[in-house]
Amino acid sequence: MPSNITRRRVLQSVPATAAMCAASCDGTAAYGSAPENVYLNLGVRPAINAWGTVTIMGGCIMPAEVVDAMTTASRSFVPLPELQLKAGQHIAKAIGVPAAMISCGAASAITCGTAACVTGGEDRNLRALPDTTGMRNEIIQQRSHRSGYEAQMLLVGTTIIWVETREELEDAINERTAMMFFLNKADPHGRISRDEWIEVAQAHGIPTMNDAAADVPPVERLRLYVDEGFDMVIFSGGKGLLGPQASGLLLGRPDLVEAARKAISPHSGIGRGMKVGKEEIIGLVAAVDRYLALDHEAERRELDQRAATLLDMLKGLPAVVCVKEVPEIHNRVPHVTVSWNEDEQSLTANDAKQRLIEGDPPIGLARLGEGQLRISTWMLRPGEDAIVGERVRALFTESRS
Repeated sequence: MPSNITRRRVLQSVPATAAMCAASCDGTAAYGSAPENVYLNLGVRPAINAWGTVTIMGGCIMPAEVVDAMTTASRSFVPLPELQLKAGQHIAKAIGVPAAMISCGAASAITCGTAACVTGGEDRNLRALPDTTGMRNEIIQQRSHRSGYEAQMLLVGTTIIWVETREELEDAINERTAMMFFLNKADPHGRISRDEWIEVAQAHGIPTMNDAAADVPPVERLRLYVDEGFDMVIFSGGKGLLGPQASGLLLGRPDLVEAARKAISPHSGIGRGMKVGKEEIIGLVAAVDRYLALDHEAERRELDQRAATLLDMLKGLPAVVCVKEVPEIHNRVPHVTVSWNEDEQSLTANDAKQRLIEGDPPIGLARLGEGQLRISTWMLRPGEDAIVGERVRALFTESRS
């Protein structure tokens, strides 16, 4: 039977379909006018994020322009490999690095970058992973740079060779060495510095990877480590860039970035489960463009003011020390560290953290150790600094009453 569907009828249906989608996707019909209802309807209470851009708290709140870009991207179909390529070229040019690829979070970039070094981008080798027979499959890493993300390299079929000194590093390099991994935030703790790590790698022709996932701001770092000589540098898309939580960036050497692109979805193989949708790709492009144009000094002044508000609200607490701190490398924004003697206060850091997340509203923050909490100003929204200050102060006044 001849079909009654014509091109004209299909095209005429698009506006109506889009309108129906807009009505159902804006959340008002199913969840009411309050945005938090999407969580409350599931029995999950939205929280104040005084922890930072950590995955366990949902990363970040994406700016309106990023959300708008993702919504717009959801309304069309595009060939994903072409979109990945063109988006990477756009980001690389904007940042000023040779090449870029969008990954499914920073951890995904570690896996795909490792696969690039192990396989050399050869299709036969990529299809064989995690069987690395006949390939270079050893990764060298400093013991002090143990990150908790080693599994992302091991699943490619590699072995990690641990070193501490330059002499051990030189001895570890052989014909099976595929890559040298560097954890950027651990630079002060290792016995082999960043520049020395690069120097040794270049002398032996070994590719280097620098995991700098949480290490912007400042904005200059997006290209700094590539300029220093790292072959691959990784950033999270959902941390300082305020992009989609399920996105990341792999920046650096064009041949390695191209090989990594062949290892990720929609291609089959080791990275097939690391899917980056068209929405995340466009969202991260919008986030990078926004971040590069941002008034970073104004943003820092706002964060400093939040820290000042917290310090003012917490001053005068007996036997409690509150100081503003700015980490040197990762999460380089103002934090307020609250320290006390747990025995004197009859309050442990674990109890304090638990009471805050179970309160109303829930507040998530970091426990640094015994008698020590850290409040990040980064992801607080207007007015939340005062709420956090009031709730933290109440913990200590109640514990002494």
